[in-house]
Amino acid sequence: MGELIYLADPPGTSGHVVFLRVLELPAPGRDCLDCEFVVETETVKGSFPVYVTSDDLDDWEGALAELAGGRFVSWLNSGRTVQFKIKPLSPGVIGVSLHDGPSSQVTVSVPLFPAAGWIDDQRARLEKGRRAFAG
Repeated sequence: MGELIYLADPPGTSGHVVFLRVLELPAPGRDCLDCEFVVETETVKGSFPVYVTSDDLDDWEGALAELAGGRFVSWLNSGRTVQFKIKPLSPGVIGVSLHDGPSSQVTVSVPLFPAAGWIDDQRARLEKGRRAFAG
């Protein structure tokens, strides 16, 4: 299925990338996508395993609506998995952080300069994720 979330700096800049890659589609009778968050910068490369439910996708849709309004969002807040936060910093700049509370306690934060239309791109990716649950 590819990436459920993909946030990256434009080519020729710092090259920061944060994405949520789908590793495995739901098996029959299972209500989750096996995924991993990946963070890549000049100095840090890491990944965090995570599973995403259809309810999580609903929450992500709400988070995207908040982001469209220029507001801070925190997603996957249940404490069962990595917490994902996006904070608008200035026009055209967002701060993205991942906190692995349940496991390693590692937090990674990076500034990103996503391309215009990045929220619409995330909405399109969300719809692909929903279709993965539909079969």
